[in-house]
Amino acid sequence: MNDQINRAILQLHKRAEKYTDEELVETFVDVGPLFTLLQNSDHQILYGRRGTGKTHVLSYLKRIQTNKGDCSVYLDLRTIGSTGGLYSDTSIPLAERATRLLVDVLSSIHDQILDFTLLNDENIDLSKIGPPLESLADAFTEVKIEGPIETEETTTTSGTEKSGLTIGVSQTGVLANMNSQDEQTKGKTQRKATSGLEKHRIHFPAIQHHFKSVIENLNGKKLWIIADEWAEIPLDLQPFLGDLLRRSLFPLFGASVKIGAIEHRSNFKISKEGSEYIGIEIGADVSSVNMDEYMVFDNDDNLATEFFERLIFKHINPHLPEAIKFNSSSQLLNAAFTQKGAFTEFVRATEGVPRDAINILSQAALKARNEKISLVNLRAAARVWYTRDKEKSVSSKENALTLLRWIIDEVLGNRNARAFLLQTDVKNSLIDFLYDSRVIHLIKQSIAGQDKPGIRYNVYSIDYGCYVDLINTNRAPKGLFQAETDEGIEFIQVPMNDYRAIRRAILDLEEFKKSTKTQQLI
Repeated sequence: MNDQINRAILQLHKRAEKYTDEELVETFVDVGPLFTLLQNSDHQILYGRRGTGKTHVLSYLKRIQTNKGDCSVYLDLRTIGSTGGLYSDTSIPLAERATRLLVDVLSSIHDQILDFTLLNDENIDLSKIGPPLESLADAFTEVKIEGPIETEETTTTSGTEKSGLTIGVSQTGVLANMNSQDEQTKGKTQRKATSGLEKHRIHFPAIQHHFKSVIENLNGKKLWIIADEWAEIPLDLQPFLGDLLRRSLFPLFGASVKIGAIEHRSNFKISKEGSEYIGIEIGADVSSVNMDEYMVFDNDDNLATEFFERLIFKHINPHLPEAIKFNSSSQLLNAAFTQKGAFTEFVRATEGVPRDAINILSQAALKARNEKISLVNLRAAARVWYTRDKEKSVSSKENALTLLRWIIDEVLGNRNARAFLLQTDVKNSLIDFLYDSRVIHLIKQSIAGQDKPGIRYNVYSIDYGCYVDLINTNRAPKGLFQAETDEGIEFIQVPMNDYRAIRRAILDLEEFKKSTKTQQLI
């Protein structure tokens, strides 16, 4: 039976877009109140690193709202537009790139709304919704020619000429007859030639007006705009797309906008003079939800364990032969793992990232072959996944791997810890890159210590794959970090908000800069 379970694990898809709509529904696992929050009609941004399940959640939301009868528009921003690389081509003026992006997005929204109305013509009056849809299309395809307009007049002449000789014999002699015909016609045509540049014009108030008319004719149904893969839009264009959504859709009753984004790869706002801005203001225009807050093991071990138990069950059970399908997740875990501690270690190794969980589990099943998955299999799988995927990804950016190794030496090597503190106002592109690459994980925000009054810190943990080889050795981490509490100096296992002293856990990135300068001098 274990060989069949392990084969089922190896068949799991690693990305949500590989699943059908039905499979997305069957395999979806909610975590805490996450999906309840997303079903709220407020405009929201769903933050989460790659692999945390944003696409699965948003695709599931689309399917659920569609089943309720609402008009759900799903935008995969990786595939918007037909000209590859156009949006990121800096040789094209910013205004032109931004306008083309908005036209492409509006075109996709328009087409999906039209498809929805055609599929629901029994409930929606096409004669009423058709005109505002057509007006919407006209509004975002309006073109203005900048340059002179010339009129060219041409005269055309055509003609025909016929001639012939007829010879015959009669009683009176030989007869000859010659004739010719000449026809000529003249005509005059005009051609208007334009020169200059064609530029699209988008008038936000007109777009909003037409969207309002469309929603009013949806027969009481809501319009959901779900924009996924926001990070695929170039950073300099993101505020302009946000501005379109804010001005055209945010004010409308019956419209709800959801955006899937990576926090450190998002640029929602360009500030102007005074209080004016282009884009979306987080908190004022939209609220945000962060998936990492619900799924990191060190934040809530019971919640994370329950989530991954259900995730494994819903993904694996459908791939099993009918004869051995399980009735509960606990039955499957008992059959797939050698002991409960092996599954607990698996959850810790995932660091709250579903895509990493499926990849680690696949590697472990490959190593287990026809046996149950053991603790040894999981640790070896985590090591392989870290080396093959994560470390390789980090090495693609200059100095990122150097910083990661310095953090490992400083935190794991010198402090026997697996987490560190950084000031909340510290902005470092390499730290953001390591976070996006899932080799460090943000597990707690805004903690404080009495020895550092007025300063707040974020807690980052080092990925399981970085220290898996140290487990069961005298160099294994003793806890998250060392701090002074009411009980004295101790290693913290679950982060709290306030401590007596936290200086031992603070990581000073200036020390890294000094060390790299010293190495360059050597």
